[in-house]
Amino acid sequence: MDNLNLISNFAEFKELKNIDKATMIGVLEDVFRHALQKQFETDENFDVIINPEKGDLEIWRNRTVVEDGTVENPNMQIAVSEVKAIDPTYEVGDEYVDPIKLESFGRRAVLSLRQNLASRILDLEKANLYEKYSEKVGEIITGEVYQVWKKEVLILDDEGNELILPKTEQIPNDYRKGDTIKAIVKSVEMNNNQPRIILSRTANQFLERLFEQEVPEIFDGLITLKKIVRIPGERAKVAVESYDERIDPVGACVGMKGSRIYSIVKELRNENIDVVNYTTNPQLMIQRALNPAKISSITIDEEKKTASVYLKPDQVSLAIGKGGLNIRLSKMLTGYDIDVYREIEEEDVALTEFADEIDGWVIDALKACGCDTAKSVLELPVEEIAARADLELEQAQKVVEILKAEFEE
Repeated sequence: MDNLNLISNFAEFKELKNIDKATMIGVLEDVFRHALQKQFETDENFDVIINPEKGDLEIWRNRTVVEDGTVENPNMQIAVSEVKAIDPTYEVGDEYVDPIKLESFGRRAVLSLRQNLASRILDLEKANLYEKYSEKVGEIITGEVYQVWKKEVLILDDEGNELILPKTEQIPNDYRKGDTIKAIVKSVEMNNNQPRIILSRTANQFLERLFEQEVPEIFDGLITLKKIVRIPGERAKVAVESYDERIDPVGACVGMKGSRIYSIVKELRNENIDVVNYTTNPQLMIQRALNPAKISSITIDEEKKTASVYLKPDQVSLAIGKGGLNIRLSKMLTGYDIDVYREIEEEDVALTEFADEIDGWVIDALKACGCDTAKSVLELPVEEIAARADLELEQAQKVVEILKAEFEE
């Protein structure tokens, strides 16, 4: 093995691992000086010259020419007769310089040198990776799904670095090997000297960055994302505001025929996104948050941060939304605890009027799922009443019988 072979191999390694020239030279010199110390007990009288462009490595030893028979340290001194045999012009006191070949180190020393070099490169690679991704925290990266495990998905970036998408940071959906996905860099940590890069697709900031990518007005600061709330993979609500009256913030975010919002929804595996105009008026904000439901009236208790919303019977299910998602997200977006009530029609009766016949917890359970009047309960099949209010079928049937009796009298 020669110097050229060793240094050219390192040059190839350097290309793959993105180690800059100055660092490469520093590591090489350090590793070789360490080898010289082990071989000769000191590296003080050696010059290590590296040319990374050509892949050249030279080691030169400097020794003082001394009288014959006075050599005390063969590494630091050389007898005048020995030097004159090579070059007669040398005299006692001169500095003699000779090259050191890598082979002279011996096979074991060369092997140790290579291992040390590989170890240093690996450490540099880890440090570079840690530093690179520490600067990317909060940014979106694109990667390829490489391995899917029960608790996490392994993602490879465009340089083949391994990134982790934990189960808790995944939008509930299937991830298949070879898929290209986007995610935000959530955190970077060192575990046993190994950088661990954690990604997220459930963070609100991920949705924020997607909007910045798709909506130039947000990136340019013309539109502000005031608040984002999400139930990842299901639904999200985004409040936006523009300080320029000429710009419609909702229209800009949605795009022509929904083109901008479609790209975001597609990336989030069809997570529904509602974009609403932000306002400091709580009544108007609640009204916008509960869209598409049409609200009849709102009563707000600012001290308790609660809101009682009254709607026509056909609007209640819209306000609550599938699985209660719309009402949950509206509470998160506005910061108010919102209770939904049906406007009581003529000949209808509030459920609270039946407190002497129906248990209080049953009435509360029915009200929680949007049924606060007798007719609102009777409109539903018994099975659905039981499912919505988490009642036994017999309990739901009993409630229906009591309520029906009210209108039969």
